[in-house]
Amino acid sequence: MFVVATAGHVDHGKSTLVRALTGMEPDRWAEERRRGMTIDLGFAWATLPSGATVAFVDVPGHERFVPNMLAGVGPVPAALVVVAADEGWMPQSAEHLAALDALGVSYGLLVVTRADLADPGPATARARAELAATSLGAVDAVAVSAVTGAGLPQLRAALDRLAARLPAPQVDAPVRLWVDRAFTVRGAGTVVTGTLGAGRLRVGDDLEFAGVAGPVRVRGLHRLGVARSEVAAAARVAVNLRGTPRDRVGRGDALLTPGRFHRTDLLDVRLAGDPTAQLPATLTLHIGSAAVPARLRPLGPDTARLRLARPLPLLVGDRALLRDPGRHHVVGGVTVLDVAPPPLTRRGAAAARAAVLATVDGRPDLAGELRRRGLARAADLVRTGVEVTGRPVAGDWLADPEHWRGLGARLVEAVTRHAREHPLEPGAPVELLRQRLDLPERALVEALVRPPLRLHAGRVTASAADALPEPVARAVARVRAEYADRPFRAPEAERLADLGLGPREIGAAVRVGALLRLAENVVLLPGAADAAVRVLAGLPQPFTLSAARRALDTTRRVAVPLLELLDRRGVTRRLPDDVRVVVGGTVASRPADEHGGPVPARS
Repeated sequence: MFVVATAGHVDHGKSTLVRALTGMEPDRWAEERRRGMTIDLGFAWATLPSGATVAFVDVPGHERFVPNMLAGVGPVPAALVVVAADEGWMPQSAEHLAALDALGVSYGLLVVTRADLADPGPATARARAELAATSLGAVDAVAVSAVTGAGLPQLRAALDRLAARLPAPQVDAPVRLWVDRAFTVRGAGTVVTGTLGAGRLRVGDDLEFAGVAGPVRVRGLHRLGVARSEVAAAARVAVNLRGTPRDRVGRGDALLTPGRFHRTDLLDVRLAGDPTAQLPATLTLHIGSAAVPARLRPLGPDTARLRLARPLPLLVGDRALLRDPGRHHVVGGVTVLDVAPPPLTRRGAAAARAAVLATVDGRPDLAGELRRRGLARAADLVRTGVEVTGRPVAGDWLADPEHWRGLGARLVEAVTRHAREHPLEPGAPVELLRQRLDLPERALVEALVRPPLRLHAGRVTASAADALPEPVARAVARVRAEYADRPFRAPEAERLADLGLGPREIGAAVRVGALLRLAENVVLLPGAADAAVRVLAGLPQPFTLSAARRALDTTRRVAVPLLELLDRRGVTRRLPDDVRVVVGGTVASRPADEHGGPVPARS
């Protein structure tokens, strides 16, 4: 199946032509049939000589109903432009063509109707010239008479040729079904209809619907009036929704594949048309079947920011049109460049943003998006229409390679600066670094850590930071000199204070291995633990605390925490009756934390 929308001036025979081709009445309202004028969208279908099915969306031609016309044309890939031979090119012919051009419709046919009333040649020549200057370009032209049937076989053949030219729909793409009708069927509930341009719908699918909390489930599907368990693009489809109140859905809403679209009320666009034209600040944005008031803020010569009255599910590369609701005419087309643009809060931000948008062509591009954003979540990029193929740097975060390298260099600078400003701290806290680098998550900081940086206990240090500040290094040297021949004696708290070794200084020395901390204000030289094992191994086993104290020539103040340290490190074992044995090995190869405890082995 393929779907075609009609377009053309009022009373040029669009509905009559559809009726003649399909044998179906596209005008659904009694008022339409009474007045002989289409007011709202009509739908009909027919089988072509090739066996293909064409579905028509018949639109009103009167200027009062242009919004209805745009709702029908918006989601449709091809158009049947209708011009009457006896009247020729008319104002609404021009406005409908301007709308098709703004939306980028590039497939279509020209049908000159009422060929039984006038020579179709002049109308055909004028219409072809008008179409050639738009996105439709050169098209097939067929003259017909819906009354006599002349030209209808040629039109059906031309429709077959048009069907062969249309690009194959993306049936594996996410669903975005713009609703053009919503109604209630007794015993079934809410039904919505629309043109399925991409994707696939199945009975039982869970979808998203703006304005409806939670997922909505597909209860039933109809294609061309026949119940189906599955419908693939392209198609006209009716969807019966389970548990969805009728008053919560209407024209301009969209049924969506969950998690694949970003609803936005702020977007940056490229404007088509005259860049010098003065645009009103308030316009109406038409896309799909939606018509939403929008405020326009110019950025560059052909770029602008739109603020919508309500969020819409938009993608990068979408085509839409702007219409002036006051003067009732199409202003021009827009191409969506960004559906999640940055705020413009600083002086000169608009000009800077315009310079960025000048490099964007409106095609979803992973490398380009990352280059502009620096960092982005994979799921957020998918919801803008970007295909994600890169590998995350952390979690689901993707990064521009150059930006990521720059962050790594800035992290080294930040860690080095922190070590210089806070020499006694055990490295820079990850949260502080996150703030300094303006990153959204701590995991990104941790992922940036590379040699010479290292991460431990929520802090990042650099190898160069292992050097002690000069005053601390001198104090440690004094301790080493004073206790070199008394390795199991610990300086008293007063002596440590005299040397300038307070808790922070001792902590810094312990972290770099310059001192061994046994307890609060009890420190030894770093080789004392291994030396103690060698001495204790020479004692009769098992040995008591008193025997250990005498052998080590130290005090109980040192012996108790030293033996507890050796117990924790597994080189001695405490037995009943408060005696111990040396179980072998040394502790030199077992790193200690800054409090003297063992660092757990990693599995």
